[in-house]
Amino acid sequence: MLRVGLTGGLGSGKTTAAQRFAELGAHVISADEVGRALMQPGERVYAEIVARFGPQIVRADGGLDRAALARIAFGEGRVEELNAIVHPATIARQEEMVREIAARDANAVIVIESALIFETKHGGEEGWRRRFDRIILVRAGEKERIARFVARMADASGPSQDRDAVRPNQIEEKRRELEAEARRRMAQQISDDWKAAHSSYVLVNDGSVSDLLAQVDALWPKLKSDAVSA
Repeated sequence: MLRVGLTGGLGSGKTTAAQRFAELGAHVISADEVGRALMQPGERVYAEIVARFGPQIVRADGGLDRAALARIAFGEGRVEELNAIVHPATIARQEEMVREIAARDANAVIVIESALIFETKHGGEEGWRRRFDRIILVRAGEKERIARFVARMADASGPSQDRDAVRPNQIEEKRRELEAEARRRMAQQISDDWKAAHSSYVLVNDGSVSDLLAQVDALWPKLKSDAVSA
């Protein structure tokens, strides 16, 4: 078995890389998906978040308004307050899932996709050294990362019901807001240079998607071999 941490900052392309690893045969665990499951109504993490951040982050259907929660966490400097609730539970669940996979497949390559492998302060000092056998960093230039974030958020908001009613200056204002949000989030993360120095492998995603996938394909046989010999 080989435990691989796959990380990268906002807009780096780590999710695309994770999807490719899954296609090649890796067992991929998304930290974001694990965290999202733990933030559902009825879960202890959900209750702790609402108690700490207030009812304004709860939607009418009872679920968390993740956008509102992100605005408070990043805009008011309360990211670590949120992380202290979510990260320990998420890490514990990830490790439980790793044990379950290893019990079924002794030669598994288990890839945990997480933006905050290095940033999290939970799991012990330099806990990532204990949790992973290899770490892969996906990195890209700041300009590319911001552009990808803006495009993703624009797609997530859905098409305008009346595009003719949206003025060009409104579109430009929204773009500037999203770019500022991207920079705020990026400022909360460790630099890619530091991460690269502490990673086993670095994938550079400044080009096309096919370029990134080719790097994943080239690395996969090495990971598979290491899993068998571990």
